[in-house]
Amino acid sequence: MKINEPFVEKILTAFIREELSKFNYKKGILGLSGGLDSAVCAFLAAKALKPSNVIGLIIPYGETFSKDVKDAQEFSRLLKIKSRIIDISPVVDSYFSSYPTENKVLKGNKMARERMSILYDFSAREKALILGTSNKTELLLGYGTIHGDMACGINPLGDLYKTQIRQLAEYLGIPEKIRKKIPSAGLWIGQTDEDEIGLPYDEIDKILYQLVDKRTSKKDIIASGFKKETVEKIISLIKNSEFKRKLPPIPKMSSRSVGHDFLFPFDWDK
Repeated sequence: MKINEPFVEKILTAFIREELSKFNYKKGILGLSGGLDSAVCAFLAAKALKPSNVIGLIIPYGETFSKDVKDAQEFSRLLKIKSRIIDISPVVDSYFSSYPTENKVLKGNKMARERMSILYDFSAREKALILGTSNKTELLLGYGTIHGDMACGINPLGDLYKTQIRQLAEYLGIPEKIRKKIPSAGLWIGQTDEDEIGLPYDEIDKILYQLVDKRTSKKDIIASGFKKETVEKIISLIKNSEFKRKLPPIPKMSSRSVGHDFLFPFDWDK
């Protein structure tokens, strides 16, 4: 799973620059959490578009993760990108005061969607395309919120596993305190990605790489030394989250509808 870091950097910066150009955007915007993935995405965007064309929104829930906010601020200054802090606690608290729940996942999903709602608002205000920060590991496992952190205009990191992003981050010179930080979605105190998933990223990525990239059978992966329960859990997570990786199905009613061709059934310029 070792990547060629200079090659990956070149491909991803070109991707960001070219995709924005296709849609007539000059600026990119992203949520800056103080964590690894958003830091790598911001770095690549700054290199691809110039720092003055990158906006990092720091969107905490009150003072819950003040250290992450500080890290995000420091990193935005290091990159010389524009940044702004927007606290979502008034909106989230107002909602749950009317519709209370003790379910942490429901609250976390609401926070993720509030953050993305703000990003889309500023995307329109600034005429900046939203850059996604979900990695391949998260996308395959469905570890993300639909219309929350999984929403974006383009996703530069979506084909890199978490462990590969760590490799790239070290090559890019992302500060060690960000690289070594325990991955967390910043939803509640003590919440970490690996605790929620129930497995460490190193193990997850090795199994995912065999399943998805190498097309290795479950039987052979288990025979190579991985626990049967672990492999089956990962396969189950992939299958059960398939709906998160697809656009909503549309029943085709028109005789001209084939795939998405029904949107452009003929040459409008003739």
